[in-house]
Amino acid sequence: MSKISSSGFRVPLVWRILVGFVLGVAGGLLMQRFASPQALARILPILAPFGGVLVAMLKMVVYPIIFFSLVLGAASLPLRQSGKVGGQVIAWYSLTSLVAAVLGVALALALNPSMAHPGAAAAAHAGAAQAMAGKAQAGGTFAAFFVGLFVNPFEALAAGNFLPIIVFAILFGVAARCLLDGGDAKAEGPVRSLLTVCDGAQRISFKLIDWVMLYFPIGVFALSFTNFAKNGPLLFGPYVRIVLCVVTCVLAMMFVVYPAAIAAFRRENPFRVLARLRAPMLTGFVTRSSAATLPVSFRAMDEAGVPRAVSSFSLPLGATVNMDGVCVHLPVFAILAANMFGQDLSAVQLLTLVVSVMFASIGAGGVPGGSVFLLFMVLENMGLGTDQVAMIVALALGINPILDMFETCCNVTGDNVCTYVVGAPRITNKQ
Repeated sequence: MSKISSSGFRVPLVWRILVGFVLGVAGGLLMQRFASPQALARILPILAPFGGVLVAMLKMVVYPIIFFSLVLGAASLPLRQSGKVGGQVIAWYSLTSLVAAVLGVALALALNPSMAHPGAAAAAHAGAAQAMAGKAQAGGTFAAFFVGLFVNPFEALAAGNFLPIIVFAILFGVAARCLLDGGDAKAEGPVRSLLTVCDGAQRISFKLIDWVMLYFPIGVFALSFTNFAKNGPLLFGPYVRIVLCVVTCVLAMMFVVYPAAIAAFRRENPFRVLARLRAPMLTGFVTRSSAATLPVSFRAMDEAGVPRAVSSFSLPLGATVNMDGVCVHLPVFAILAANMFGQDLSAVQLLTLVVSVMFASIGAGGVPGGSVFLLFMVLENMGLGTDQVAMIVALALGINPILDMFETCCNVTGDNVCTYVVGAPRITNKQ
């Protein structure tokens, strides 16, 4: 038995997750097709808690991951030393994240991923939809949204209010950087010690993620089985549209937005530049990790003539905070949730969604599947309850390994394009 277990763990996690998903889909469809309502009522309550445990574990680790990643990312900005280059890098990452979020929302609205709940399922979610609408209307103004960003961080942590946590973490990290750059010898030692503690806490959180990932196949099986047993083949439509939305947005970012930026700021053939970046792009696609791709990105930038003083700042920062693929991914599931639960999103709510996605992407952490952890923030900001969040996350988990490859390739491409545009030596055409 131990040999079977150990050989099972040698199978790559992505394949274990996909197997769990396929088995869950197949089992759920068979149950939905052939089982009686009485049998479903007996079996689903047994399996559902196994999926609920995965959702609970993800929510357990998402808070420390976001907080410590943002503190360290903000504190890593050498405000005095980086000067103009640092400002250009930060401006680039902010602009491309905004473009990706807007593009993701626009295409999701155009392609309109949706799922119509059959019969009893629709009635069961009617109350949830009304609750969503009431919560959205209660805080529907931009002024209320802006004021809500600045609250007691401990209160926000206790209440699970993501946006104030993110704002406080960024301000905390920037304040730490200012103390380090301010020349106060008394402050430097304690601040560096605190950042070391934050670094250790982040590493511990990533280890917790490793443990949670071991449970992923079981949780994905339970969530997929439960969803497809309840809703049957109606779920296949959303999957096709979700994949179409995300992949279309990613390709638009990689082969329209980034080339346009290269052509505008460098006056070079953008596709020749992208061809020089094929190694980090392919590495990001395969590994699904911006952080794991850093050595390959450094080599590509060295070959492009980018000084290490620039790439050593831009690339690690990008692996932490520049997640254009996540900015594309999250709006698609947010629009899906709004369609599923009958929520009409106003212009203010769409603006809030864009801002939420931009903030959330900063905390993705550069690890495989990081967008799944941030999906909680976006969905809860929309007013979804625990059951509704679990359903959307189950949909995301099922196809996340596939989407994550495209997202990470987009993230890595954005990091390298930014570093090249800012730091590569200008090419002079000599006759």
